[in-house]
Amino acid sequence: MPLRKPGKLPAAVERVTYDLEYGSASLEVHRDAIVPGRRVLLVDDVLATGGTAAASAELVVRLGGVLLGCAFVAEIAALAGRAKLPDVPIHSVLMY
Repeated sequence: MPLRKPGKLPAAVERVTYDLEYGSASLEVHRDAIVPGRRVLLVDDVLATGGTAAASAELVVRLGGVLLGCAFVAEIAALAGRAKLPDVPIHSVLMY
């Protein structure tokens, strides 16, 4: 299921707003994208500061999903994004 910037999804959405280093941003997901109890693995390209990943995790849980973990192609370890997901298993293919 896609999580997108506001205004990109055609049906009713759930939105979360989160802080960035330089302001704020929002993510949206279709309200019917997650059936309560559905197991979800979040997949993204990069884990940096963790803001987007934490917001995505919040949306999954808010809609009743069971967050199994997060997977990333790359992680920038010095930015400590894992700290924003303390109870979530995280797998990164590449660590920088």
